[in-house]
Amino acid sequence: MRRPREVQLAAVQTLCTDDPKENLDKTLDFVAAAARDGAQIVCLQELFRGPYFPVAEEHEAFELAEPVPGPTTEALSEAARRLGIVIVGSVFERRAPGLYHNTAVVLDADGSLAGLYRKMHIPDDPGYYEKFYFTPGDLGFRAFRTRFAAVGVCVCWDQWFPEAARLTALAGAEIIVYPTAIGHAHEQPESEWHAEREAWRLSMRAHAVANGLYVVAVNRVGTEGDKTFWGSSFIADPLGTLLAEGDEREEQIVSARCDLARIDSVRTQWPFFRDRRIDAYADLQRRYVGLEPEPRAR
Repeated sequence: MRRPREVQLAAVQTLCTDDPKENLDKTLDFVAAAARDGAQIVCLQELFRGPYFPVAEEHEAFELAEPVPGPTTEALSEAARRLGIVIVGSVFERRAPGLYHNTAVVLDADGSLAGLYRKMHIPDDPGYYEKFYFTPGDLGFRAFRTRFAAVGVCVCWDQWFPEAARLTALAGAEIIVYPTAIGHAHEQPESEWHAEREAWRLSMRAHAVANGLYVVAVNRVGTEGDKTFWGSSFIADPLGTLLAEGDEREEQIVSARCDLARIDSVRTQWPFFRDRRIDAYADLQRRYVGLEPEPRAR
């Protein structure tokens, strides 16, 4: 009989104003409230210090970037140390002149920086012009040992790629956190964006099942320009079951108690890791395989 390893997870979904300090202060208030309710790992949405600026390509937005460590990580570090919790945050990182990343930071319960992850998959779609701002990450898919659990992070667009989730799991993650900023354009039919939201949830729940771990998806709420973010932050267990789910519109804390001992139990019953054919997956490193073998050079 496996002994429980319980941890309280929380996701904080908020509205964002144009004032970075106001957004930071409000987020820290939510973090403190989550900790008072027993949360040990608190996860924040993507780029929580302001509106989602990649809706357009504007050089002025680069002024929002900051180094890591920097003001945001220092504020989160102090909160993590004072509250004795782990915080997963999101930063527009200025790494060097002309070099910027969409970066997630993991602050351990003593305030130390357990690690950082730089977003690997960078979208370039109407309303999501991230390639203008962000260099693809160069740290790979990682997991970080913290006081309460091994935490891996992927960011928003990463959530659609099963390879990202699998490699994060193989790095040792017990929990994958997905800081997110996703919603719908106002002219989009309701039935269409509801279907897209369900696909968004289904994708990450599938990652939880395929890798036998917990998933935390944390998304912002509110209307920014012609886009409305659909919230619906959630926590899923290793069988993909929704343990907690947020509202579409309201600022709130989404929280659930999770038993990390279930990971070994589920992986023993559904031994996907045992049965992986690692000798047969080389074609995953090709851009496209096709129905017929590609011609070989003579």
